[in-house]
Amino acid sequence: MDFDKVIFLKKFNVHYNQVITIKDLEKLRIHYLGKKGIVVTQIKKIQYVPLLERKKIGIIFNDIKKYIINKIALKKKKIQLLNIQNKIQLKKQDFSLPGRRKNIGALHPITNMIYYIESIFVRLGFKIIHNGFEIEDTYHNFDALNIPNYHPARQNQDTFWFDTNRLLRTQTSNMQIHEIKKKELPIKILVPGKVYRKDYDYTHSPMFHQVEGLIIDKNINFTNLKWIINYFLDFLFNKKMKIRFRCSYFPFTILSAEVDIMHTNNNWLEILGCGMVHPEILNRFNIDSKKYSGLAFGIGIERIIMLYYGIDDLRLFLKNDLKFLQQFKRSRYY
Repeated sequence: MDFDKVIFLKKFNVHYNQVITIKDLEKLRIHYLGKKGIVVTQIKKIQYVPLLERKKIGIIFNDIKKYIINKIALKKKKIQLLNIQNKIQLKKQDFSLPGRRKNIGALHPITNMIYYIESIFVRLGFKIIHNGFEIEDTYHNFDALNIPNYHPARQNQDTFWFDTNRLLRTQTSNMQIHEIKKKELPIKILVPGKVYRKDYDYTHSPMFHQVEGLIIDKNINFTNLKWIINYFLDFLFNKKMKIRFRCSYFPFTILSAEVDIMHTNNNWLEILGCGMVHPEILNRFNIDSKKYSGLAFGIGIERIIMLYYGIDDLRLFLKNDLKFLQQFKRSRYY
């Protein structure tokens, strides 16, 4: 087979030097290395050549293919670089100028605080329940929690009702009942979520956020509850907090308590409610209250954030005021 490698590459280089654009370079590649290109056509001819000579010619064509591939890749980089330089000159960009930063979004302070509180209780082995029921019936929101018919929370002026049986939940305590009904003991859950009440002023909102904690197990007592609350508040505010438990009343707990913290102005400030799960609730679902006991606590998220940052108007969280929200852009609790 009569084939001269030097002459072949000289012809290629003549064509190669005439290429100016990426499009022309691709045409050159196809012309030489495509399925019907010159190199492939020449390779097909060697099948009729004796074996020893075929091997020698095959090595030559492999070298030619590598040479062409490398030259095309090099030319492509040069053309791309030249195109970039031309664009820079046309736009007359000054790369010594400071760059423009994109505005990066951030989590809402309420969401961030919920994540922080969750991270604290995960350390204590709590399971986080995110899919709580916001539309509830009277049984789970009131009846099963020992809330009587005459309780003010059942009145139209306090609660958002859809009909005589369905409402927007007034507390995350409804999830106590849903979890207890499963009878998968022991129970150790934390339920964050939205709750709804007909209040609106600088310390109240028709929609706000709560976190409900619940433990049901053997040998659970008020000492366990006090330790958890102390641990949570110390961790939350990153210091040893001075707190007190005041006797209170909730239909679904007995003993019941309000928890206060000593505020910066040396005044006591209510921060959460808690108590031991009422035995009637356990017995209602055939859980032996002599064998099992439980504790529960509820935390208002907005109130925590207001304390954390010294904010005096809860409505600011819901106004989508960027000047207000951007203050928390770099705030992380954990």
